[in-house]
Amino acid sequence: MTGTATDELSLVFHALADPTRRAILSRLSSGEATAGELAEPFAMSRPAVSQHLRVLESAGLIDRNARAQWRTCTIRTEPLDDVSAWIDEHRALWTERFELLDERLRDLKQQKQDHQQDH
Repeated sequence: MTGTATDELSLVFHALADPTRRAILSRLSSGEATAGELAEPFAMSRPAVSQHLRVLESAGLIDRNARAQWRTCTIRTEPLDDVSAWIDEHRALWTERFELLDERLRDLKQQKQDHQQDH
């Protein structure tokens, strides 16, 4: 994996680490919304919500578009696809390692039982 891909993943993971930003993405999964609409469920200032939107935008998770006098946000799923692929790749490796560990533990247990029967 290239350094750029890792940096992009870091931006996405950083953006997803915050529950407010995850809630914003959940809201946007049902359609575009203005910053004001996205701010409504949160007990925080609009500048704070705008900061969350900037983080999501810099991670490539949302697009912000100007339409008439409104600035709307829409979700972008491509970065989530990249994260999912990274997790799937590593999950396969972790699963393989756990299976090898399980096999080794079964062998050790069997060896211990065999040794106890011999004595």
